[in-house]
Amino acid sequence: MTLARLAARHGVATVHSPADGADVPVPEATVVAVLAALGVDASTPEAVAAALAAAERADRERLLPPTLVHWRTGDGGEGPGTGPDGRTDPAGEPPLRPPGHLPPGTRLQVTTEDGAVVLGDDWSELPLGVHTVEAEAPDGRTATGTLIVSPARVPGPERRAYGLLVQLYSLLSTRSWGMGDLGDLRELVTWAGRRHGAGFVQVNPLHAGVPGAPTDPSPYRPSSRRFPDPVHLRIEEIPEYALIGPERREELDRILAEAAELRERVLGKGALIDRDAVWEVKRRALELLLTSVEPGPGRRADFHDFLAGRGRALEDHATYQALAERHGHHWRAWPDALRTPRAAEAAVRADPALAARVDFHCRLAWLTDRQLADAAGAAREAGMEIGIVHDLAVGVHPEGSDAWAGQEAFAAGMSVGAPPDAFNSRGQDWGLPPWRPDALAAAGYAPYRGLLRELLRHAGALRIDHVMGLFRLWWVPEGREPTEGTYVRYDADAMLAVLVLEAHRAGALVIGEDLGTVEPGVREELARRGVFGTSVLWFERDWAGTGRPLPPEEWRAECVATATTHDLPSTAARLSGDHVVLRHRLGLLPGDLERERVADRAETAEWRGLFERLGLLPEGPGEEAEIRAVHRYLLATPARMVGVWLPDAVGDRRPQNLPGTWDEYPNWRLPVAGPDGQPLTLEALAASPRAHALLSELHARTAPPGARRV
Repeated sequence: MTLARLAARHGVATVHSPADGADVPVPEATVVAVLAALGVDASTPEAVAAALAAAERADRERLLPPTLVHWRTGDGGEGPGTGPDGRTDPAGEPPLRPPGHLPPGTRLQVTTEDGAVVLGDDWSELPLGVHTVEAEAPDGRTATGTLIVSPARVPGPERRAYGLLVQLYSLLSTRSWGMGDLGDLRELVTWAGRRHGAGFVQVNPLHAGVPGAPTDPSPYRPSSRRFPDPVHLRIEEIPEYALIGPERREELDRILAEAAELRERVLGKGALIDRDAVWEVKRRALELLLTSVEPGPGRRADFHDFLAGRGRALEDHATYQALAERHGHHWRAWPDALRTPRAAEAAVRADPALAARVDFHCRLAWLTDRQLADAAGAAREAGMEIGIVHDLAVGVHPEGSDAWAGQEAFAAGMSVGAPPDAFNSRGQDWGLPPWRPDALAAAGYAPYRGLLRELLRHAGALRIDHVMGLFRLWWVPEGREPTEGTYVRYDADAMLAVLVLEAHRAGALVIGEDLGTVEPGVREELARRGVFGTSVLWFERDWAGTGRPLPPEEWRAECVATATTHDLPSTAARLSGDHVVLRHRLGLLPGDLERERVADRAETAEWRGLFERLGLLPEGPGEEAEIRAVHRYLLATPARMVGVWLPDAVGDRRPQNLPGTWDEYPNWRLPVAGPDGQPLTLEALAASPRAHALLSELHARTAPPGARRV
């Protein structure tokens, strides 16, 4: 019981409730290991008693909580604010005041994030931001805390919009170097916005991948979430490319020929996308450009401004990249003098060759940032109301840049995953180290704020993978099965306040991926703060009642409504039953193939019948017509954002990722293809009558009155 009390004080669960609602106790060894990762010794009964006594003593003596949150209406968020008497309007937020439990005579000082100092307890004029509060009680006790003043909500889109969802690497054009790039993204948003009135394009995480070969192809297990991967660069659109001299042109032409061969392998010969091969060719091209052409004074000034704006975070990331080239990416095996960023600074200063590589990687981050900005500008110029939706992965690779640079913020020996549920009795271990909630609070949420600020620089919206992680995450101790993990809570109020604040500053929307097991109250709190959810057609059923498909009018409005995601079968595969055969072939079916096929056909027939009853299938049966009926159904819901999985527009039957597989299936390596499995270029997709018919209908049904329609 004492261990349970200690665990509760640190947000560590000692029981959890699976989908069936029964409480399952967490193994004591797990609780002890998780507490140790949080810096709490619970290894013996004596240690537990001492830690609990220390925690209770700290609570009695604490003047300020680690974090104070104030939600302010009238600062871009929706909803009522305070009235003229200073009291809260109905359903609004209370006025900003110091904590009421402070001893009389306590002296207060607030230092705003801009450096302004406010003395006393009149906090009514404090600006939005993340500020520092200092308190000194008459008895001499002092305390420092973080005060987050945030708008009450993320503003929603001005009107309903539809958009495209695509894994960027999978969308090759005739100019790609073996995988989709930022030049292709710019072309896609321009075409989708101007030709088909799309309001947004959502892409996979463009985070920096783990260096070295072979690397992890998953965009959801990156080296750094804060900086983009230069593998996405369009080399020919770097300004220095046009200035290459004749003495290096022949070498560059050889590289271009290799790039063309990589493209042909995928588009013409059926090879998988090979990110490592693409990066090897692009790296040589970039080294050639950056060592052969001196940028003009304007470009140099822009680069220096970029460096100043990114600060130490970029320097650490570039240092990791340079050290990984020399020592491999497993930084825990590096020489002792290199295992922390501050220690590695001396090595960089003493080694000109290493310093040059750090500069090289800083320049790559700058070039990639500028092409991201170009793509975002193209989306705006194409008339997109929202623009590019970037994706935030739930965590980072344990041997990557972020884990090396921010070691103090991550829980050693822990991995993020998911508990057992009705779909996976073994649970999941994603191999991603979690942030320590206590370390985030102690740092004033600086790692989290910096991450969001970078991702929102060129985003019209930000999708957050596994958004439930803002509230709690399933921690799995190293060496244990996912079933032996437990939930660890975060300060959801603070995490949401920082998110809403940064989105407000960027003028961006926020979309949460809230599929799967979601604890009660989470979706409601996200909706209260203006964070959109994700609703997938096949999962929207009346689970509490009949179990039948949820009528379109009963869907929530503040969501992105889609037919599928990157982790699910394409719509063509689901309608045809191909996804069942694929899972059987790979040994992923829980039961007999024929029984599964019968159940799948019954489910599909139920949806077809519903489409027909609602008049959404006037063309009659047929795959292309049924895919259009699926999207007509999505349009019949009140969802303010409707997403089209781009491969669905051309009848692609293959999922981009099949959970539960590794080498058995080519996850994250497939180009967009037609129904026959033959890869389609961006140019071919744009010329596809099938895609044109689907997107034209979506445009016609979402365009505002009087808008030009295709």
